[in-house]
Amino acid sequence: MKGENRMKEGLQQGVNAIVMHELDDVATALEELASGQEVEFWLNEKMERIQLLDAIPFGHKFAIRDIASAQHVRKYGEVIGRATQQIACGAHVHVHNLEGIRGRGDQQRKEAAEG
Repeated sequence: MKGENRMKEGLQQGVNAIVMHELDDVATALEELASGQEVEFWLNEKMERIQLLDAIPFGHKFAIRDIASAQHVRKYGEVIGRATQQIACGAHVHVHNLEGIRGRGDQQRKEAAEG
């Protein structure tokens, strides 16, 4: 709980997630979030609200829009991986549905061959 409180310091009251960049596909939970819970976060200077499909542990990511299978997923405005399956808005985004592609020579060769 101490980490949760520190992370929320300086953020506007009432938000329970943060989006790092306007191009992001995911938000980060600022506290333990329950399945079915409505979460609030700022995106492009507007308060957004979505209902979660899964429980989200503190510090984990969830989709803020639908993400297609094989689509690149962005956080911090940068690609952090590729969806291994379709991810619905409000679903937990983690190793079960996201594969890292940074620094993987096998993936770079595959993309170059497909591109």
